[in-house]
Amino acid sequence: MEEIEFIIDGTKEAMNGSVDHLEKSFLNIRAGKASPQMLGSVFVDYYGSQTPLSQIANVTVPDARTITIQPYEKSMLHPIEKAIMIANLGFNPMNNGDIVIISVPPLTEERRRDLVKQAKQESEDAKIGIRNHRKDANSDIKKLEKDGTSEDLCKKAEEDIQKLTDAFIKKIEEHLVHKEAEIMKV
Repeated sequence: MEEIEFIIDGTKEAMNGSVDHLEKSFLNIRAGKASPQMLGSVFVDYYGSQTPLSQIANVTVPDARTITIQPYEKSMLHPIEKAIMIANLGFNPMNNGDIVIISVPPLTEERRRDLVKQAKQESEDAKIGIRNHRKDANSDIKKLEKDGTSEDLCKKAEEDIQKLTDAFIKKIEEHLVHKEAEIMKV
């Protein structure tokens, strides 16, 4: 039935959104070696508007412990430094007059454990999102049942929604296991 398919497709899309959000959150949890994604949350005041760092500078990683930022305009060196400090990523940017250099400190065991906790919290939030999407879908199906859709169709739809929920929760757990291993690898 069309309405049921619509509910299932919408739920699947929403659940995919939760997993995508988790993946983006995981990019901000750094796992030891330097990467341009570590600065993904940095926005720089560029002539009055907040602009992603990647749009006003070239971000490169010459080695596992260093990130260099080459602004397209030299006048942006100080605003870039300031934006990195404001982003509160735990980095101390240095500017040599041409580029901004960030030394990425190695992670301590305690910091790694904190990052794993953060990753677990992010994945728990994603699971809650998945369960909320399931709840919304099931209540939509119940409304259809009240409006005269056959009980068998509604039961089948609820089972499909549960299968989707289980699949997405499993996907989230796999992401977490992968991220934990990445964080704890020295």
